[in-house]
Amino acid sequence: MTPRPAPTARRVRLATELRKLRERAGLTSTEAARVLGTSSGQLSNVESARFGVSAERVRAMANIYDCTNQPYVEALADMAAEKTRGQWWDAYREVLPSGMLALAELEHHATAIRTAFTAHIPGMLQTAEHAREIFSQAIPAPTPPQVEHRVSHRIKRQDVVFRENANPYSTVIHQAALHMRVGGRTVTRNQLQHLIDMSEQDHITLRVLPFEVGAFPGSGQSINYLCGPVPELDTVQLDQFHGPVFLDAEAHLEKYRRLLDVVEATALSPEKSRDLIRSVAEHL
Repeated sequence: MTPRPAPTARRVRLATELRKLRERAGLTSTEAARVLGTSSGQLSNVESARFGVSAERVRAMANIYDCTNQPYVEALADMAAEKTRGQWWDAYREVLPSGMLALAELEHHATAIRTAFTAHIPGMLQTAEHAREIFSQAIPAPTPPQVEHRVSHRIKRQDVVFRENANPYSTVIHQAALHMRVGGRTVTRNQLQHLIDMSEQDHITLRVLPFEVGAFPGSGQSINYLCGPVPELDTVQLDQFHGPVFLDAEAHLEKYRRLLDVVEATALSPEKSRDLIRSVAEHL
């Protein structure tokens, strides 16, 4: 028997949202299945992302669950209808951790991206040389082919900021990350120039948190906030040593929205940030 492919990140999120809808309606899986005209086992398979579901079925479920948030329902229906296989990141399923593929998938579908980084240049704005050095330092030590797989995957992820009519991308980078000589003087200088060039794009907002700020919220972690078609479908991604962690609970989303608001308000303006990056590059 051919093993069933692992569900995509978006299908898992759809399944999670359908379960939330049922629970908010105060229905058990048995009760909901009876009203929907299916078995509790089949409904469980849908809510665990083992089975897919059609857009019309999603609308029917939302109606039975008394969900009146139409933009949210339509966003879920769109998720159900979208193609789940044959995307560029599928080529990496045998060579990269699933978390890296999930991140690429969520970034691809995001309507906007907000990030904050303390000790790193955001992957979306890294040069290939900078990324190669970062991946080469992983533990356990990767093989050269593993490094190149990760580099090529990272560069392909950057399509979301390079493609035509790209969605807004906003990032806050701590000044400490600008001073780290990843790969040596030349690689670092090229990376800083790349940041300057990218910051001049209309859809990209880059701010720097200078050393003078001192302590600030979220200073111990890197944050990716991926905006969905409606706020209910936003996702937070946090970097951990063992891999990316994804959060989508309403309380988490609200917390990180507020945190990013504070960090962005604390950082330098885009213009002053660009000047600071130039100054760091000139003094290398």
